[in-house]
Amino acid sequence: MTSPITILIADDHGIVRDGVRAYLQTQSDLEIVAEAADGAEAVQMVIEHVPDVVLLDLVMPHMDGIEAIRQIRLASPRTQIVVLTSFHDDTHIFPALKAGALSYLLKDINPKGLATAVRQAAHGETTLHPHIATRLVNDVRTGQEQHLDMFAQLSHREREVLRLIAEGMSNAEIAQKLILSEKTIKSYVSNVLNKLHLADRTQAAVLAWREGLVQREE
Repeated sequence: MTSPITILIADDHGIVRDGVRAYLQTQSDLEIVAEAADGAEAVQMVIEHVPDVVLLDLVMPHMDGIEAIRQIRLASPRTQIVVLTSFHDDTHIFPALKAGALSYLLKDINPKGLATAVRQAAHGETTLHPHIATRLVNDVRTGQEQHLDMFAQLSHREREVLRLIAEGMSNAEIAQKLILSEKTIKSYVSNVLNKLHLADRTQAAVLAWREGLVQREE
């Protein structure tokens, strides 16, 4: 007999967890092994239970979903992550997928569709909400034009902050150099990551070097 697919549900709203659990536990091939009410708890539950699939919300207390995705992937590479959220904007979609989520679903999905997505995730197959799929296709179609100057959408100050990130400076060091508050720099860094669809400052630094925004001195 085939073992059931083990699942962790991570969402800070109990009513959402209850609804998801109520349907999935009616499926003989699916088993809920743990639940979590925030990102940090989700990571801990993954370490303890090593589920096949995590159903993860993106906006939760203590640790947001993007960071939770990164930590879950480190803690249990075999565990597949299915984002189940209400957010479908670029600032959530791209960072989540770049961080390691396999699938991206919205909470308007029907129960049967959710169960199917879980089964597909357990086999390493991606499921995307139609809106998300369309957004990704459009991004690919316009990718070449954007590549001509992918930093065009950044303001002068944001480019400056990106250059300094690429040079290895911390927020505090950048603030001191530009004579701005650390809070302001943190805001600029967040803008840069969102506009470039990046998950963290390390990816930003790599991109800046790769695309020639900064160059090594001879």
